[in-house]
Amino acid sequence: MTARIDHLVTSGTFSLDGGTWEVDNNVWIVGDDTEAIVIDAAHDADAVLEALDGRALRAIVCTHAHDDHVGAAPALAAATGARVLLHPADQPLWKLTHPDHSPDGELADGQVLTIAGTDLKVLHTPGHAPGAVCLYAPDLGTVFTGDTLFQGGPGATGRSFSDFPTIIDSIRGKLLTLPPETVVRTGHGDSTTIGAEAPHLEEWISRGH
Repeated sequence: MTARIDHLVTSGTFSLDGGTWEVDNNVWIVGDDTEAIVIDAAHDADAVLEALDGRALRAIVCTHAHDDHVGAAPALAAATGARVLLHPADQPLWKLTHPDHSPDGELADGQVLTIAGTDLKVLHTPGHAPGAVCLYAPDLGTVFTGDTLFQGGPGATGRSFSDFPTIIDSIRGKLLTLPPETVVRTGHGDSTTIGAEAPHLEEWISRGH
């Protein structure tokens, strides 16, 4: 049985550099009827637990460590025994939110996570954050991009720990090389496809961020 993708939206705030904003976050659950992983434990551990519906949670994968994406990770880990996985380059951001709790394991470019017989390949895509990653699941025809790529362009790079040329390099080198029909499941907002976003690369570069 191929893994399926469940989608949950949670709401809360994002805070960085002295500002706070209301945000809705996409939480993605990949698995089957018995086991799953969660991509970005945002805001509400109880809501994620309810969506898991008794399935064994094997890992909590953080696409990056902004507080709106990792806020509920320790509570969800405590409730399920699942390990929290984060790219080490995002440790400084993680510590802003959870100074007394460390992730349980590291993510690395090229690493493969397997859940319910389905492989998800870790793509290190810095720019929005130094340790930002995407997860490519070829058998599901999808890539989970966190805040690296959205419908309409790249993630924001106007705050600390971010860099616009770096995110463009990440998108060009790691994402736009994927099959054009690949569904892009984002950290906020609607999904898109690689094919829909690829033609706009030069436009993004000319606009800058």
